[in-house]
Amino acid sequence: MQELPKAYDPSQVEENWYRAWMERGYFRALPDPQRAPWAVMMPLPNVTGELHIGHALNNTLQDVQTRFWRMRGRNALYQPGTDHAGIATQNVVERELAREGLRREDLGREGFEQRVWRWVHKYGQIIYTQLQRLGVSCDWDRKIFTLDPDYYDAVLEAFVRLHQRGRIYRSRDYMVNWCPRCATAISDLEVEYDEVDSFLWFVRYPGADGSEGVVIATQRPETILADVAVAVHPDDARYRHLVGRHVVVPLVDRAVPVVADRRVDPEFGTGAVKITPGHDPLDYEVGKDHSLPVVVVIAEDGRMNEQAGRFAGLDRFEARERVAQALQDLGLVVRREPYRTRVGRCDRCHTVIEPLLSEQWFCDVREMAQRAAEAIRTGRVRFFPERWARVAVDWLDNIRPWCISRQLWWGHRIPAWWCEGCSQPVVSKAAPSHPCPGCGASRWRQDPDVLDTWFSSALWPFATLGWPQDTDDLRYFYPTSVLITDRGIIFLWVCRMIMFGLEFMGEVPFHHVYINPTVMDLQGRRMSKSLGTGVDPLQAIQRYGADALRLGLVVRCSQAQQDLRFDEKMVADTRNFANKIWNAARYVHRSLAGWDPRAADPDRLAYSTPDRWITSRLHRTVEAVTAAYQEYEFDRAARSLYHFLWSEYCDWYLEMSKVLLQDPAAQEATRYTLWRTLEVSLRLLHPIMPFVTEAAWQALPHEGESLMVAAWPQADPRWRDDGGEAQVARLQEVVREIRSLRADLRTPPQERVDVQLVAGPERASLEAHRALVEFLARARVAFVEESQRPHPAAGGVAGPVEVWVPLDRAQADRLAQRAREELEEVERELERVRARLANPDFVQRAPAEVVEAERERLRQAEARREKLTRYVVAGTQRA
Repeated sequence: MQELPKAYDPSQVEENWYRAWMERGYFRALPDPQRAPWAVMMPLPNVTGELHIGHALNNTLQDVQTRFWRMRGRNALYQPGTDHAGIATQNVVERELAREGLRREDLGREGFEQRVWRWVHKYGQIIYTQLQRLGVSCDWDRKIFTLDPDYYDAVLEAFVRLHQRGRIYRSRDYMVNWCPRCATAISDLEVEYDEVDSFLWFVRYPGADGSEGVVIATQRPETILADVAVAVHPDDARYRHLVGRHVVVPLVDRAVPVVADRRVDPEFGTGAVKITPGHDPLDYEVGKDHSLPVVVVIAEDGRMNEQAGRFAGLDRFEARERVAQALQDLGLVVRREPYRTRVGRCDRCHTVIEPLLSEQWFCDVREMAQRAAEAIRTGRVRFFPERWARVAVDWLDNIRPWCISRQLWWGHRIPAWWCEGCSQPVVSKAAPSHPCPGCGASRWRQDPDVLDTWFSSALWPFATLGWPQDTDDLRYFYPTSVLITDRGIIFLWVCRMIMFGLEFMGEVPFHHVYINPTVMDLQGRRMSKSLGTGVDPLQAIQRYGADALRLGLVVRCSQAQQDLRFDEKMVADTRNFANKIWNAARYVHRSLAGWDPRAADPDRLAYSTPDRWITSRLHRTVEAVTAAYQEYEFDRAARSLYHFLWSEYCDWYLEMSKVLLQDPAAQEATRYTLWRTLEVSLRLLHPIMPFVTEAAWQALPHEGESLMVAAWPQADPRWRDDGGEAQVARLQEVVREIRSLRADLRTPPQERVDVQLVAGPERASLEAHRALVEFLARARVAFVEESQRPHPAAGGVAGPVEVWVPLDRAQADRLAQRAREELEEVERELERVRARLANPDFVQRAPAEVVEAERERLRQAEARREKLTRYVVAGTQRA
């Protein structure tokens, strides 16, 4: 044992202990047939910059689980790594180049890749430093970057195998989301939508036969130049006579047919819509079904191309205004109306995306998705909270072909080789050594595109363990135990990992998926490096310590509420808890006075009622916290420990022990209980607050060299004591009531107050613990019969026990006057609360915890009114 410093200083504890844990190899996890495995794979942070509080929450929860299962005897692997994050990383490096007046084309592909690698080495290390300061117990010897050679090979192997199975193919038959800024296709899941104010232009298309034709409504006049038809609903009587006839597209004088199609919404605009297969996904499908041509007028850079005629070279948004004006000049704009619409943007650079036909590589994931959905439905993969399972299955059931190619320079280069003689591709991990089977040429050019980042990430649970090789790690740790991640990547990553795990391994990649709350800033914006709303966790750690940050996040991590607004005050508040634990450990250390409780026989000690009470409460807490960790109820575990350690152990038992230790007959049992309760509590709390618990544990008698590898406590029903809990609960009620009376009487803290108790059947128990009541309440206690109640007096009740403080007439009058004044405010508060609870909208729509909080306010206000009324009555009594 060692004496603890007076104040807890995280800077003197955290880095030293983290270094010790690493040096002793506690984080290492190697296959061991004698132990059951447990594994969690870190959701790969992007190397686009430093981590924010959202990452701190996610990695803290993974570490809580890892430390919990490690202490329970599992061979626990926490696999770390970072993601190359193709489009995101390329964007941040291109922005850095732009500040130097450069473009990536100025460096060339190889030079640009070297520049990105410099960025990766810088920020990859910053990320690992942040994680280590947070205290996460990853196996750092295993850290992987998704462009590491072995992982790169696994990605190429997966592509080749899927191509051989006919799942990967190249096609121009799909419309993709094209980002003009990033100059690449992006998936549907990488498009963010926001509401914007726009206009609907109502434009007349004259009839090709000279008739008045038809009026259509459009949000995008610039795409009129690419129209190839007008469509109406077949049941729309207004336009039935036009079906099969032709109208003329304004500005380009193109005669196009009027077609009938049930996909037309008769309620939109005029009920007649223009069909532009080159610039709208639904129009493309309509065009295919009606054998319509495809005209494209917007180029990949977002400017109008040569097909746009006199508008060629204009930016698409400028062209919108110019085309609208040209139509206006021709008298073809019937009217323009304000219109609120959704606009899709690239989730990385926020540029408005353009639907374009583009030849890309696709992966047909429909069969894989069916297997993944079935695995979720049958419980082979369980989601926590359960509602996210339905979200995942709905997406899998309606999945579309996955566009997996990106027109970027940074990422896994697609393993396809194009013959320079006949432009036919061959898919292989290396350049073909044989002549082209089509034309006999021997010159090959690798496909310039890279794979979607999420393709490589989908391999993470098994590629990190050595796949495609059959390794010991893969056989031992796969499938992993749990995935802990954010709801924003359920489709992008979670579902795809399940699909690829079943495809390549024949087994799901993890059994449980815990969806953690999304961390917001105070304005309700998602924490994001790319949005500039991220907060560096190191700032909070430097001010308050890693344990305070971890607890501040975990205690608010609920399965019911999935948004968490971060305020630094949350961390400042939980720092006080670390100090409370530290002071408790210092008190226990002094109380032991060199006595070693490990030599005592706990079954032979003479325990007092408070000893039995706190021990019973401890074993209930062990049971509750263990269950909470197992069920991913992180907030419940944290709140149980916070309440037990602060409100029961420190506030009550430690104070009681100051009386008990004065009795030589009670000293040994009290010292043992002080030590044992704290030592077990530190083990329970260690997964959440590893540093302060380790330092405090080291200062107490203990077995083993580190709390981190100590055994997890077991709840023992033999130590449950319902009677002892009931006795102490009554004692606490009495003490609280005396304290309340002291406050209402404005008794100075150092002054003892005379108290008379009418205790009835509780008298024997309370008399046995009179010394505790008097010490805890700073009172002199006497027991009287009902007929001996004092008056005038201030009174209260603690269950069946009446608590009286005798008053003189002046004291009673002053108390009554203050009570009358406060009663008016309490009545107003009761009126406000009752009105709110009487509102059906509030009761039915407000969160359950908010409604319950109002009901508790009502109960407290009613109890306060009752007490104040007694004070008023006491002021009217005369001896």
